[in-house]
Amino acid sequence: MTQQQSFWQFITEQHEKLTTQIIQHLGLTFLSLLLAIMVGIPLGILISRKKKLSSPVLGTAGILQTIPSIALLGFMIPVFGIGPKPAIAALLIYALLPIIRNTYTGIMGVDPAVIEAAKAMGMNRKQLLFKVKLPLAMPVIIAGIRTAAVINVGVATLASFVAAGGLGEFIFGGISLNNTNMILAGAIPAALLAIFLDQVIAMIQKSGYRFFQKLKYILPVIFMILGIGYLLTFVSPRTIKAGFTPEFMGRQDGDIGLRSVYGLNVNPLVVNDAIMYKAAYEKELDLISGYSTDGRIKAYDLYVLNDDKKIFPPYYAAPIIRTKTMKKFPELENTLNLLAGKFNDSIMTDLNYRADHLHQNPEKIAKDFLIRNNLYKSPRKGNAGTVRIGSKIFGEQYILAEMYTLLIEGYTDYKVETKTGLGGTKICFDALMNDAIDFYPEYTGTGLLVLLKPTSETVSDVSKSPATTYEYVNAEFEKQYGIQWLKPLGFNNAYALMMRRKQAEALHIKSISDLAHYFDGN
Repeated sequence: MTQQQSFWQFITEQHEKLTTQIIQHLGLTFLSLLLAIMVGIPLGILISRKKKLSSPVLGTAGILQTIPSIALLGFMIPVFGIGPKPAIAALLIYALLPIIRNTYTGIMGVDPAVIEAAKAMGMNRKQLLFKVKLPLAMPVIIAGIRTAAVINVGVATLASFVAAGGLGEFIFGGISLNNTNMILAGAIPAALLAIFLDQVIAMIQKSGYRFFQKLKYILPVIFMILGIGYLLTFVSPRTIKAGFTPEFMGRQDGDIGLRSVYGLNVNPLVVNDAIMYKAAYEKELDLISGYSTDGRIKAYDLYVLNDDKKIFPPYYAAPIIRTKTMKKFPELENTLNLLAGKFNDSIMTDLNYRADHLHQNPEKIAKDFLIRNNLYKSPRKGNAGTVRIGSKIFGEQYILAEMYTLLIEGYTDYKVETKTGLGGTKICFDALMNDAIDFYPEYTGTGLLVLLKPTSETVSDVSKSPATTYEYVNAEFEKQYGIQWLKPLGFNNAYALMMRRKQAEALHIKSISDLAHYFDGN
């Protein structure tokens, strides 16, 4: 078993990546904040002059801020693709409301007697704005900027979903792997950045307008330097641009294995798997991590590279369930095993294609499959106890969870409660261990490398065949955790590296070793 790494050991080992992520996070925050100031303050001035526009403008900015941040990033992808652009656009939108509102409130709060006195002195409209209104409103305006900065530091952690970098890479990688050190390595710097920015802007706010006048040329330069530094972290001389999921980045059968076994360091972007395949198809990424039975391989004509050094063991799917749960629900084992051997790789790929590309409902896909295989039965009453089914957060798991739901409801008197989309492997496994769910579909290779973590010699020995891997993980799970693997479903959903077929053919890349040789020569 691998000895658990301390937080400071993790920081020491990952200090270069952490530094890059902090620069990216600051760059995202300052670039979006600078743009928000350039848009928000003029808008606030405009609505203070044309008061009829104040309600529509503030209302629109308010509505935009109520959109969930992850959804807003999703809306930006069709317009800007992936990378910095959608993240900066989303953060700009989130920063607008406090800046517009405080600019408007600050100007409207200037004492009318002061304005009248300025007019009596012969000031024109421009002089009135820049010599009276804005100086008096500046503390309120800076308070809005202060609020926007803190909001953006927090929301910027989501930028990693669209391959825009930042501290969210560690946070979401840690969530996927249930790695506390990784989560803290992202969360603590993000919190410290928010506190630091809040205090610096508070100091500027208290220092008065004259101090701000001295900084008004310096601050934009600082913002621009950080923004340029952020953009430079994405510049790479390599012609192949890679993107891996957060979980793949932290797994031995992932980026770690690619580096140690193949000597392959592709300097990948971290990207959510929901957008990764399409990004490869649209040439925003050239190399991605994925699953060998994913339906989008077929949809986007991607080529799976041969794992010639075998860092990806067999990943045969089977439900895992605690022994005491099977005693509690005695009919459950035979019911779940009705799916054993009913799949092969092409069948599962086709089902995933229907879910991932044709966007069919997982329940319909599951029901159609059971009907074709003469397994479907109408639901019974469901009054003999509740079985809780868990799943990870990708299409194949949703389909399998729906199949098990229909089988349990049709063949037993148990009621079913689904808890789907639980995230990565460790989250599902911990939910099983903590009695939050009763079973979920797992993969033998994942159980071997992520949950058991045996020595490299053991991995090499037990990975020689799917049957050997299954027998080993089943025996070890029973011994260590009191968990059994039921009969395998029949398909192997291995991790894989993939490229666009035409690009792979043009570069003569057929295997991961070919890819490593290509990188060595460029």
